[in-house]
Amino acid sequence: MKIVTPVALLHLCLCATAAVSGSVSTETALTAAQGDVAILPCYTVGNVTPNVTSWIKNGQEVIRGDISSPIPLGRQHLTVLYDGSLNIRAVVPGDAGTYLCSSTLPGNNIFHARVLLEVTNGPENMSLSIGPATALSNGTLIVYQGSAVSFNCSGSSYPSQQLTWAFRGAESSNQSLASASRPWLDFRIEDVQPSAQGVYSCKANNTVSFQTANKSTELLVYYAPDRHPECMWAPAQDPSHVLFNCTWFGAYPAPTLRWGEDQGDQAAGWKGHVYKSEVTESLSVLLNRSMLADGQTLRCMAQHLTLTAGKEKSCSFNLKYPFPNGDPMASALEASSITLTCTEDVSIPPANTIWRKGLQQEDIVPGSKYVLTEEGPVLKLTIHNISKDDEGVYFCRSENPLAVRELEVYLTVKKSSAYTGAIIGVFIAALIVGLAAIVAKTVYSSRHRICLGDGFGHMEEDRGDVLSLVESDDEQIFQDTVPRLPPIANGVTTTLVQIHRIPSSDHEDTETADPNPQQQDDTVRIEESADLVTF
Repeated sequence: MKIVTPVALLHLCLCATAAVSGSVSTETALTAAQGDVAILPCYTVGNVTPNVTSWIKNGQEVIRGDISSPIPLGRQHLTVLYDGSLNIRAVVPGDAGTYLCSSTLPGNNIFHARVLLEVTNGPENMSLSIGPATALSNGTLIVYQGSAVSFNCSGSSYPSQQLTWAFRGAESSNQSLASASRPWLDFRIEDVQPSAQGVYSCKANNTVSFQTANKSTELLVYYAPDRHPECMWAPAQDPSHVLFNCTWFGAYPAPTLRWGEDQGDQAAGWKGHVYKSEVTESLSVLLNRSMLADGQTLRCMAQHLTLTAGKEKSCSFNLKYPFPNGDPMASALEASSITLTCTEDVSIPPANTIWRKGLQQEDIVPGSKYVLTEEGPVLKLTIHNISKDDEGVYFCRSENPLAVRELEVYLTVKKSSAYTGAIIGVFIAALIVGLAAIVAKTVYSSRHRICLGDGFGHMEEDRGDVLSLVESDDEQIFQDTVPRLPPIANGVTTTLVQIHRIPSSDHEDTETADPNPQQQDDTVRIEESADLVTF
C-alpha cells in the first residue's frame, strides 16, 4: 500500500492549480439519437470538482449546479453532474443546439466549454414493396418468369440518409443493385428470369448518426419450360403389363403430373379416367392388358401455376395392336438357303417380334443353321442347307402389352435334280429337229409347184388343187413322149399332159363301189408363158 506524503500532495495541488489558472475554454460536437441519454462535458482537465457550474443555451441559462447543494438526477430532464457535465435524459429533437458551460474552480479560476449537440432521428418508417407479385402466407413474394417487376424502398432519417438495394441469391452473396441519398429509391426489372430469385434487402443509413435500418423480403420466380412433357414406356417383367412414364423437368416449383385416359376435348377440361396424379417432375403408372385397348389414347397432363387453364402441356400415346406383315408362302430347293421376312412397325407401344417354328411354336436357336437379323422393324430368318425336315409352318410372333398377333409362313421344300438341265436341253433340241423335219417334208411335197410355177407364191393362191407325182411299179404315169397340141391363136405353145389316177389304200372302198373300173383320164392344158402358168 502506497502512502502519499504531504510534500507530494502539495506538489500535486500546485500542478492542478497551474493547469486551471486563468480563463480556459474548449469546444465539443456531440450527436445523440432521439430517446438516448446525452452527457455534455464541461471541465475535462484533471479531476478537480468545480464549485459552481452554469449551462446556457441560446443566451439563456437552462440549469445551474452548486457543489454545496448538488441536484440529484431523479426524473428531471436536465441534470448537472458532480464534475459539471450536463446530463440530458431521453433526448428529444428540441434538445439540439449550442450549449455554453461556465465552471468556477477553486481559486476563482473559471473554465468555459462550448458543446454543439445534434439530435438525429431515424432511420425509421422503412417501407419495401415489390410488384406486381403474389404474397404467400409467410410473406414470401411470387413473380412469374418473363414479367416486369418494380422494386421500391423508402424511409425517413434526420438530418439525412443513404438508401441501398442489395440482393443475395444462389449466384450472388451480397450484390448492390442501387444506391441514393434521398427519402426513396426504386428500380425495375423488365424481364425477370430464374436467376433473379433470392432475398432483396433495402438498407437505410443515417449519414450523421450512422444508425442503420434494414428491411428485406424473399422473392420467388416461378417458371416452366415451353416444351411439352416427355411420354415414355418401359416393358415390365410380365409382357401383359407396361410401365408408362412421364417427365417434365425444368419447372419451379414442381408441376402436377397426371396420367389418364383421354376421352374428350382437352381444351374443355379432362374428361377421361385418371389413373394417377402427383406433384412431381416424373410420374410412372403400371397398367395391365385388361386396362388397354386398340385405339385408346393415354395422356400425361402437366399443370403449373404459370400455365393458365386450357394451356396445359401434355404428351400422349395412341395405342395400337401389333400387325406383323409378310409373305405367307415360301418355297426352296433342298440344300439351298432361303430368307423369311416379317415386318412389324405399327404397334404402340412397339411390339417384341420373334420367329418360331412348327405348330408347337418351338423357339428358334440362332446358329449356323438359323440366322436371325433385325433391320429396324424388319426381322429376317435365314435358313441354310435346307432339308425336307425344314418344311412346315413358321410363325412371326409380335407381342405388345395390348395383344399378341402372329404371321404364319408355310415353307415348301422341293427336291433338286442334277439332270434337270440336260433334260431341258434334250427337249429343246428334239423340238427344233421336229420342226425342221416338218418344214422339210412340206417343202418336198410341194416341190413340183415350186419348180413349175412362181415358187411359193402360187402355192398360196392355188390351195384347192395339189399336184402329186407318184411312181408306181404297175403303171407308168408319164408317157415317154408327150404329144403337143396345135398352137392356139395367141401363139403360145400348149403341152398335153395325161395324168392317170392310181387308187390308194385310202380310196379302195370307193373304187370298188365304182361300176366303171376304167381309169379316168384327166387332161390338163398347160400354157407355157414367161409370165403365167394355168392349170
